[in-house]
Amino acid sequence: MNFARMLAQATDRHASMLCVGLDPEPSRFPGAWKGDAGKIFEFCARIVDATKDVVCAFKPQIAYFAGHRAEDQLEELMAYIRRTAPDVPVILDAKRGDIGSTAEQYAREAFVRYQADAVTLSPFMGFDSIEPYLKYDGKGLILLCRTSNAGGSDLQAQVLANGDKLYEHVAKLAAGAWNRDQRLGLVVGATFPQELARVRELAPTLPLLIPGVGAQGGDAAATVAAAWREDGPIIVNSSRAVLYAGSGDDFASQARAVALSTRQVLAQAKPVLA
Repeated sequence: MNFARMLAQATDRHASMLCVGLDPEPSRFPGAWKGDAGKIFEFCARIVDATKDVVCAFKPQIAYFAGHRAEDQLEELMAYIRRTAPDVPVILDAKRGDIGSTAEQYAREAFVRYQADAVTLSPFMGFDSIEPYLKYDGKGLILLCRTSNAGGSDLQAQVLANGDKLYEHVAKLAAGAWNRDQRLGLVVGATFPQELARVRELAPTLPLLIPGVGAQGGDAAATVAAAWREDGPIIVNSSRAVLYAGSGDDFASQARAVALSTRQVLAQAKPVLA
């Protein structure tokens, strides 16, 4: 099953636009696990178990694993999600961006080694940095467009010769010439609702991965109002607010409570169709 179909079915089945980001930081682990990088898989697996029926996707961030020499635990986690939540797509947040044989190896890393359903990519080097990933049938490619960090404006808000801002140009390419087999999506931060609405205008049907809700200060209701369309899926990511909702033995149940609350806020913000 391809990423777009998995996402649509998980969104409908779980009545959810919420994606839980898996960004394990051992210094924030609960109780006796605190500081123990050997518990990364176990921590994330507990979060998956607690939230797998209330999300539309999971998004492990590769640096949080690689930075602790825990790539083997990421492989184990990906296999665990496929086994225990096979209907929930997994987006590998890698933000790769390179060309030629290097891009081919990054694509192999995402889709063969980790068996991800989709991957985040930087489009800065152009279409030939995206093309190697398209060889993997059905996999989603989610391109950085208007990111949630303040420094994103340094480049993304620059005005091009044709009058478009750079992020608008990326959105047009992803919705048009680059989207040869309808597998592209865009990353757009919740912290910029006006730009989010503009990207949705330019790319009305593309999946939008929207980080920045929760700890980064993005407003969940404003995010849905700006980006949701009946035929344009949104994937609203929350990481730290869910993962570290509790610091005791009940951390997983606390994570579930925050996930349920966030899912409800997102659902209530969805416009009522006439």
